[in-house]
Amino acid sequence: MLKIRLFCAGGMSTSLLVTKMRAAAAEVGVEADIEAHGVGSIERRIDESVDVVLLGPQIGYQKAQVKKVTDKLGIPMEVIPMTDYGMVNGKNVFALAQKLAEQK
Repeated sequence: MLKIRLFCAGGMSTSLLVTKMRAAAAEVGVEADIEAHGVGSIERRIDESVDVVLLGPQIGYQKAQVKKVTDKLGIPMEVIPMTDYGMVNGKNVFALAQKLAEQK
């Protein structure tokens, strides 16, 4: 089970992306637990069981702050590329998450 958490300004704008990522995971036969939340809840929403944290590009400026939290837990984290986010490309974003999970 690949556990992925996406964070954006409020947790709402990534909901369609989560749906598309779930479909991409199912398409390649990967069981995935994917959720989106507001960045303000990051410390309550992640623990050692999370495999990957992704940030929406609109909060990319908070990467260094979030990285402090994810590094303590050994969780790879990255900002979702603007193009993939804007095009709601669940396949590419899921592929990014898989690549990051391999680093854990």
